[in-house]
Amino acid sequence: MMAELTIGFLPLVDACLPILAREHGFAEAEGISLRLLKDMSWATVLDRLLYGHSDAAHMVAPLAIAATLGRGRPAQPLSVPFVLGLNGNAITLRPELADQVCPKGQLGDPREVGASLLKVATARAQQGRPLRFGVVHRYSSHNYMLRYWLAASGIRPDHDVEIVTIAPPFCTDALDAGEVDGICVGEPWNSVAVERGAGRIVLVTAQVWRRGVEKVLALREPVLEARHEEVEALVRALIATARHFVDPENWDTNAAILARPEYLDGSAELIRRAIADRLLLAQGEEPIHFPDFMFQYREAANFPWVSQAEWLYTQMVRWDGGGFVAADAAKAARVFRPDVYRSALLGTAEPLPGASSKVEGSLGGPTVVGTQQGLITMERNAFFDGRVFDPADLPGYLASLP
Repeated sequence: MMAELTIGFLPLVDACLPILAREHGFAEAEGISLRLLKDMSWATVLDRLLYGHSDAAHMVAPLAIAATLGRGRPAQPLSVPFVLGLNGNAITLRPELADQVCPKGQLGDPREVGASLLKVATARAQQGRPLRFGVVHRYSSHNYMLRYWLAASGIRPDHDVEIVTIAPPFCTDALDAGEVDGICVGEPWNSVAVERGAGRIVLVTAQVWRRGVEKVLALREPVLEARHEEVEALVRALIATARHFVDPENWDTNAAILARPEYLDGSAELIRRAIADRLLLAQGEEPIHFPDFMFQYREAANFPWVSQAEWLYTQMVRWDGGGFVAADAAKAARVFRPDVYRSALLGTAEPLPGASSKVEGSLGGPTVVGTQQGLITMERNAFFDGRVFDPADLPGYLASLP
């Protein structure tokens, strides 16, 4: 009898792998029947997972760590055996603000846009109406990427500007209504804002941290342990889907599936743009190509690097306050489960890294890395400000931040 797993998700392009694993039969081929449960906010996705309405979830990576550490609610340990994708978000500003800080017709340079935004943010704060940005959850990579960029640009996120939470499907509405001056959200919601004339895309988060972790597959730890073999089967199904997803031959079909009402309920044209790394920055312009805007498969993109969980923990400490706690850092590191990823794929043709942790932001170009099986060449993974994150010294890294 086929095992059934229920996976919660939000209507975002980076929910593609569970959806397409079901639609293309990759899950069924591994003996798994997938039932997908669509929600509208990350808070609800998390509630359903914690209360057992779903077995697994498409989830912003920091939220899995926050739930494990009991940030904002009683702690429940979550486990992440698979990363659903890297990067894929953008920062979209209201057109009049974008015109002040970013040249038209192109993505901005993060340093230059940040410097210009600092002047505007300072003036607006002095006028008593600070700039307001929308992010999709307090514990989201969107929040951390935005804050990282703002702080490195000299803008204090909790003093000079306001940052509020808006569920992804409503980010465009909030921008259009003038409730926020900018949003940091995944696709297709930036493109929807552009099509409406409500915003202009000025940066993508891949410019802030190239190859930064984005969405993950999260399960309650007891569920993962109780259904270990089924989770391994799911990991194999998702990696097969990822390989299929990045093939340009499949982009039209996949965009049409994702656009269906039960999934994203949106425009196949906008979804295909995101899949193909093409972005329409402003209404009336031609799309540009930004390579690896979304990153779903190559370079062990789906491997749950422990160092990436640890980087997210440092951002939690940085913005929540309370200081570094070694025991919490260890709990955060254990959320990412490279052991499950390895056991699922050992003996297959899928390359496996030799290490489970790495120095983030240290690669300036293609580098062949050690592997457990297969060959892997990693490409540039830099932070825009040139900083490097060494997981061997979390307190030192925190002390070095502005």
